[in-house]
Formats: sequence, C-alpha cells, structure tokens
Amino acid sequence: MSPMRIALMSDIHGNAIALDAVMRDLRQIGMPDAHWIVGDLVAIGPDPVGVLSRIADLPGARAVRGNADRYTTSSDRPLPTLEECEADSSLLPVLVSVAHNYAWTQGAVTAGGWLEWLSELPLELRLTLPNGQSLLAVHASPGVDDGPGIHPALRPVDLLRVVSGARADIMCVGHTHWPMDDVIDGIRVVNLGSVSNQYPPDRRASYLVIDATRSGVAFDHRRVAYDHDAVIAEAHRVRHPAIDYITYLQRGHNKPPWRRLDSPPWI
Repeated sequence: MSPMRIALMSDIHGNAIALDAVMRDLRQIGMPDAHWIVGDLVAIGPDPVGVLSRIADLPGARAVRGNADRYTTSSDRPLPTLEECEADSSLLPVLVSVAHNYAWTQGAVTAGGWLEWLSELPLELRLTLPNGQSLLAVHASPGVDDGPGIHPALRPVDLLRVVSGARADIMCVGHTHWPMDDVIDGIRVVNLGSVSNQYPPDRRASYLVIDATRSGVAFDHRRVAYDHDAVIAEAHRVRHPAIDYITYLQRGHNKPPWRRLDSPPWI
C-alpha cells in the first residue's frame, strides 16, 4: 500500500474563516491525500454553507456526524430541556438562544441544498493504514455523537471504558474541543481539538495531520491562528441570532470550568 497523508479536523462549527486558515496551513506543509472532518461541521458559526461547500471541494473529503449536525438536521436539541427551564428560569435564555441558533442554521443549510447531505453523514470512518494499523474516527466516542466525550481530564479508568469497543489501533475524536494524545490499552487516542471555539489560552485552530507509511505512522498536531474579530464581524453582517454567544466564544471566554464535564455541551 502506498504512503498516505490524511488531514483530520473537527468542530468547524460553521466558521469558514477558521477553516480557510487551516487550509492555508495545509497548502504550506503539503496537501494531504484525504481530508477527514470528524463532526460538528455546522452550527454556531456564521457561514455553515460556506464550510460545507469548501469541504465538498477537498480531495478525498469524508465526514462523520457530530451532535451539532444532528441538531441541525432533526428536531433533537441539546440541553437545557423545557422541563429544566421550568424548574430553573435562569436557564430560559439559553433555551431561547439554542432554539434560534439551530433554526437559523437549519434554514441556511436547507436553502443551500445541504440538508440531505448533512443528515446522511455516518457515525464513524474506518481505514487500514499502510503499516496494517486500523484508524477509527468518531465525533464523541464509539457509537455516539454526543455525551461527555473524550478529554484530558478523563480518568484512565473512564477512558478505558470508552475505548474498549473501538476495535482500532488509532482513534481520533473531537467534540470536547480539548486536544489530547494518549495511549490506553494499546489504543492511541487523539482528540483533534477544534477548528473553531478552541479553549484559551491557545485560541488557535487545532487539527491533525497523519503521515502513514509501511514502516509507521507520524502525527503532527498543528495550531493555526485566525482572525476572531472577522468571525464576529461576519456574524453581525448575516445577522446571526446567536451573535452574543459567537462573540463570547470568539473573545475566548469559553474556559474549561464553564463546561460541565458530566453533561454534553450544546456546542
């Protein structure tokens, strides 16, 4: 089998400006044979159609479904529930923001002709690399696109439980926006981080390049700066209903303690 280079990225979240920055970086280091998008292609960012159009033009483009993609193409929604808002009225603004965000994104994706394509994304991608190792890509964890996901704060015993059914030598995930690279029970587990909405202090887009040959696999976890102010400006231009939340994320206020690790994030 010939050597191959694969670029893996996740959690673009409708941020075409961040995706363009990643693509410029790829052109500088050498374009890959394939591009794998590991979920959450759309929602929250101001240009979901631009992201999907760019992805469709990439060589060897393949994608899996993330929770935000499912929310966009179905009636499913993240927390909080209506019942939780009835019990705690302080959650109501979040419920309204979530509803407006996904309604806007669903409308944009539908008008752009991408709704069916997005709704048919698989839960996983698999590939046998030239050295015989098996590569698995899923958004959150094997078999699901949501939930607590995989992150550096996960206890080894919990990580072992998550990867036990992976049936792969290498597993790449996204979802939590926390880059990591660890080996558990012989499986190399890599969280790609996020192209958009990365945690501070390093708010650059995060993605992975794998170079695979018969003799082994090399991992290059890359970081790329992009213009956060331009993302906010674009959100204002398109009158995105979640502009306050987009600004919150792009200003770097999404610090890890903000997210409850025992429940799924709505982004």
